Amino acid sequence: MQLFYCKEITLGGYATLDAEESRHAVRVLRLREGDPLHVTDGQGHLYECRVVEANDKACTVETQGAASQMPEETQHAACLHLAVAPTKNPSRMEWLVEKAVEVGVDEITLLDCDHSERSFLKTDRLERIALSAMKQSLHLTLPRIHPAVKLREWLRAFAGGTPALQFIAHCEADQPRTPLATVLEAGRDAVVLIGPEGDFSQEEIDLALECGFRPVSLGPSRLRTETAAMYAAVAFSITNDCKK
Repeated sequence: MQLFYCKEITLGGYATLDAEESRHAVRVLRLREGDPLHVTDGQGHLYECRVVEANDKACTVETQGAASQMPEETQHAACLHLAVAPTKNPSRMEWLVEKAVEVGVDEITLLDCDHSERSFLKTDRLERIALSAMKQSLHLTLPRIHPAVKLREWLRAFAGGTPALQFIAHCEADQPRTPLATVLEAGRDAVVLIGPEGDFSQEEIDLALECGFRPVSLGPSRLRTETAAMYAAVAFSITNDCKK
C-alpha cells in the first residue's frame, strides 16, 4: 500500500495534497484522474480516496467510503515519549528520528542539558524525516517533535502531569539503576530521558529523581546518545509486542 499524508483531509469531501505529496503521486507514481490511493491525516485515520485532479503541484483527491481507524497491526498498545539531548552531529539525530519513528515512537522532545554540545536543532527537517518514516512504515500517527528546551524547565513543567512511567537513563554506574527492559510494562505509556554525549550532570539527575523519574541502565555498554535512545525505543516496542 502506498500511503499519502494530508492533515486537513475529512470524510466525504475533497482535499488537496501539498506540493511534495502531489509531486510524488503524479510525477513519480504517475497517478491519474480516477486512480485510487490511501491518505492518512496523521491522527490514526486511514482514508480510501481517488484522484480527481492529477496536478503535480496540488493534487486533489476525494474521500471514498468511511474512514478507518488505525489497522490493528499498526496500533500502538502504549505511547513512548523520548526526551533526548541533540547530538553534536545533526545527522545522528536525523538517523534517530527516522528509525525511532519506524519502530513506533510517539513524541520526541529535544533537551538542552548542562553538558550538551548542541543546545539547538531546527525541528522542521526532523519533522519532514518523521513524516517520511511514518509513511514508509505504514503508521497512521505522525509523532510530535518538540523544540529544544532546558531540561530543568521541562522537568518542572512535566513532573506529575502524566500517568506514564518515567525513567532517566544515566551512566553513573556507582548509583543504583535498574535495567530498563525489566521495568517497562506492556500497555503503559513511558517517558525516557536520554542525556548528551557527556551524560546528565549530577544536579540534573538529582532533580529528575525528585520529579519522580526512576534511574535505569541500558545494558553494560556505554552507548552513544542516539544509540541509547534507539535502545529505549526498541525495548519499549518489544515489551508491547509481547502483549499482543
